[in-house]
Amino acid sequence: EKEIAVVDFDLPTGEQLQGILDGMVAKLQASSRIEVNLDRRQRAQLVQAGLGLTAIEAENALAKAVVQAEGTLDGRAIEAVTVEKKQIIRKSGLLEYYDNTELIDNVGGLDTLKVWLRKRMRAFTDDARAFGLPAPKGILLVGVQGCGKSLIARSVANMWRLPLLRLDAGRLFASLVGSSEENLRQAIKTAEGIAPAILWVDEIEKGFSGVGSSNVSDAGTAARVFGSFVTWLQEKQKPVFVVATANDISNLPPELVRKGRFDEIFFVDLPNMEERRDIWRIHLAKRNREPAQFDLDTLAIHSDRLSGAEIE
Repeated sequence: EKEIAVVDFDLPTGEQLQGILDGMVAKLQASSRIEVNLDRRQRAQLVQAGLGLTAIEAENALAKAVVQAEGTLDGRAIEAVTVEKKQIIRKSGLLEYYDNTELIDNVGGLDTLKVWLRKRMRAFTDDARAFGLPAPKGILLVGVQGCGKSLIARSVANMWRLPLLRLDAGRLFASLVGSSEENLRQAIKTAEGIAPAILWVDEIEKGFSGVGSSNVSDAGTAARVFGSFVTWLQEKQKPVFVVATANDISNLPPELVRKGRFDEIFFVDLPNMEERRDIWRIHLAKRNREPAQFDLDTLAIHSDRLSGAEIE
């Protein structure tokens, strides 16, 4: 133990993946049968798509993209590598990779939260770093179920054009001693490898429930995993924006909600009259109806005390 040096190998950075791509392009161009059609922007997008993969996984994903494109390396490889990355992340069983399909305009109401998010749209750019702005840490959304907390998490990824990873806290816990803590470290390493990214922790109070009594129930595993998670929230250096949602704030440990863990805590309440009007308009339009043909004010009045999910 005293004579061995411990070296942590992180996942490849953008520069290292660029080197892998350049090496593969040189090899492919040396082979007369392979055609390479990539401009500078597509190369940058291809490197971005490969973030979060190991060197071997990135090489295999690129090779597979060439085979699928029948001996051509072009813009189609970006989508192929992204699909492969989703599969690899899904295989780990700890994180889920979501497509950024939800638009922020499909979220009714929550104007204060939307303004807060829009102000930080460029916070992950190199310009923001050069200006001296720190990367946003994350937000905690608490409040009534069915009022758009999970929808916001998915729409933020689309708005900021960042990959969205969902951490299922229940999957972290394993039967072997030490495995749960290792699972959390692996999930965090993957999220940081893909950074800048958004990490969505849904119903965080249920995932880490029983932290207080865990010494009795599971020899302190839940408490140790939770402790590692909140320490990472405080100390993380990579631009991973955490969106945590919770329904029952009374189950949240006080150390999770103190200043410094999250940038801001938002309470999501039942929609008011104007917000209900907005929700009716969104859902009617989604169902190929013309909202102007409906009396939205009357619908909003009669749906008093209903959540967004209930209106839907």
